Amino acid sequence: MNLVRLRTHYIFSTGLLTLLDSVLFHEYFYYALILSGIVSVIGNSLIDRIGHKEIATRYGYIPVRTPLTHTIPRSVVWGIVSVVPVFILLLIYYYGFSYHEYYFSLSNKVVLLILLNGVVVGPSHLFLDVFTERGIYVKKYGRWRRFALAHFRYDNPLVNGLAIIAGAVMIYLAYL
Repeated sequence: MNLVRLRTHYIFSTGLLTLLDSVLFHEYFYYALILSGIVSVIGNSLIDRIGHKEIATRYGYIPVRTPLTHTIPRSVVWGIVSVVPVFILLLIYYYGFSYHEYYFSLSNKVVLLILLNGVVVGPSHLFLDVFTERGIYVKKYGRWRRFALAHFRYDNPLVNGLAIIAGAVMIYLAYL
């Protein structure tokens, strides 16, 4: 797992989540940007930390992706799991340790934003991974097979730069 690649995932996912959130809730741009950034970091880190392992070869240890997180359905599940801490912290922030029904209507949009971000963060991670040489996993004839649309190296500066620019453009579009 390379920091350059993770940074690319962070920025791209933050842009995508912020754009999606702003389409639905434009009046919450800055809140959506912060929330999207937090969800992006937690979700992408979780998917890469859990979904990679190192295997021993005669050339040394090499990192490989696993189907545990690098399939579309499982990435959605891990994305939702990644927003649980955010959800709990926001509940504590809004309610403290006591529940007041009066404030619940104020946070319905926030809960929807968190869940929406959780559902989208995993597939956005896989969207970038499908363009790398290792791809993602799809089930074919009962077995997990790798699938890639392109075979760029994960640390290709041009491809990473394009994904970062796309994320920044989505953030700008969300702001408009």
